[in-house]
Amino acid sequence: MNKAETILKALIDNLEEGIHIVDDKGRTIYYNEAMGKIEGLKTENVMGKKVTEVLKGIKEENSTLMNAMKNDKKYKDVIQKYNDFYGKEVTTINTSFPINMNSEVIGAIEISKDMTRLKELNEKLCRLEDINREKSEHYKFKDIITNSTSMEKEIEKSMKASLTNSPVVIYGETGCGKELFAQSIHYNGIRNAKPFIAINCAAIPNELLESILFGTVKGSFTGAENKKGLFEEADKGTILLDEINSMSTNLQSKLLRVLQEGYIRPIGGNKDIDIDVRVIATMNEEPEKLMEQGKLRKDFYYRLSVVKINVPPLRERKEDIPLLIDNFFKYYNKILGKNVKGISEEVMVKFLEYDWPGNVRELKNYIESAINMAVNDETLTLEYFENKFNKNKKLTLKNLESIINCEEGLQSYMDTMEKNIIMEAYAKSNKNITCCAKMLKISRQNLQYKLKKYNLL
Repeated sequence: MNKAETILKALIDNLEEGIHIVDDKGRTIYYNEAMGKIEGLKTENVMGKKVTEVLKGIKEENSTLMNAMKNDKKYKDVIQKYNDFYGKEVTTINTSFPINMNSEVIGAIEISKDMTRLKELNEKLCRLEDINREKSEHYKFKDIITNSTSMEKEIEKSMKASLTNSPVVIYGETGCGKELFAQSIHYNGIRNAKPFIAINCAAIPNELLESILFGTVKGSFTGAENKKGLFEEADKGTILLDEINSMSTNLQSKLLRVLQEGYIRPIGGNKDIDIDVRVIATMNEEPEKLMEQGKLRKDFYYRLSVVKINVPPLRERKEDIPLLIDNFFKYYNKILGKNVKGISEEVMVKFLEYDWPGNVRELKNYIESAINMAVNDETLTLEYFENKFNKNKKLTLKNLESIINCEEGLQSYMDTMEKNIIMEAYAKSNKNITCCAKMLKISRQNLQYKLKKYNLL
């Protein structure tokens, strides 16, 4: 074996994907360890044998590897479901292609991604969602806590949208509450008695996502059964496609057809199925940038965004922080059986200064963590959040970008920060100027000037 062959073998041996190579007779000439883990076999037991000899449940005509060699054809991202050597069902996504030399097929290669665990987890998740739909309460507009004008504007828009059947796009950063809006639109709307089904598009490979959304017909791929997709399950109701920006453009084009025509075709099927489903999609990246980058089809986005909701990040609605904190304290005191009083004024100032890149979810997690560590009747001081604020003393790149992108520049950014802090301190001191000035460690005259400046009197 020469140096190049040694390097190539080392590379293939260390891939996470399974690699199976056969000669022109269909006999195995290479079989890596990853493939053995998928199929429950050892390399030495496969070498020199056909795939149908070692896996009795696979017929030669159904093997993508054998078909690639016989038909001199590439098969890309084909879902296969079959039993491994021990009889356990496995699901893989395979790409198989012939090896040509001097215009002759001398063998074939198959690359397999193991989707068994992911498929099982997804099916469990779907079953849990079915149970939750029956048992649990759902978010409604009253659950969206805000004092922010920008948030109230989006809530008003969402309430109007809930009374229609048009598709909706909800854009917002991770952790800012997009699913609250999605559920509120459904459960406040004309479809509220029908199913609400959510799926995270980023968590599932596109090849598997297509079968989950549209369903499968028996025989459409090895081991495939007749199975309804989520669009059929959600008929007359709503489907939430979370993080739709992670979906491939090829699948976007298929979904566009569903939105336009109102029917789906299961994988392997030859009949269309009429569906009546409202689509709500969420995105955590700006649609305009995604379209520029070619990651989001323009025709798909424009058809989907009949109604567009923009959920502002927490750093743009800091007036909501005290409200959210109060709500989280009530919630976690109740479920943890505690009676923690709240946070100190010093902590509140720090909270209002911080930009919360993880948004409401980050704030919620830090409150939960602190309450877990606190004792009853205690007010949480900086020591409970010391690590957090020590880590974030320096100006971060994200903070710098938000300042640079601010239309009025640094001064406007600083004014907004100052206004939010004064507004919170003024509220906490019950609008007592003397107390508020002491809290902020500034003179009464200076405070009065700033209250007038920001129209807070």
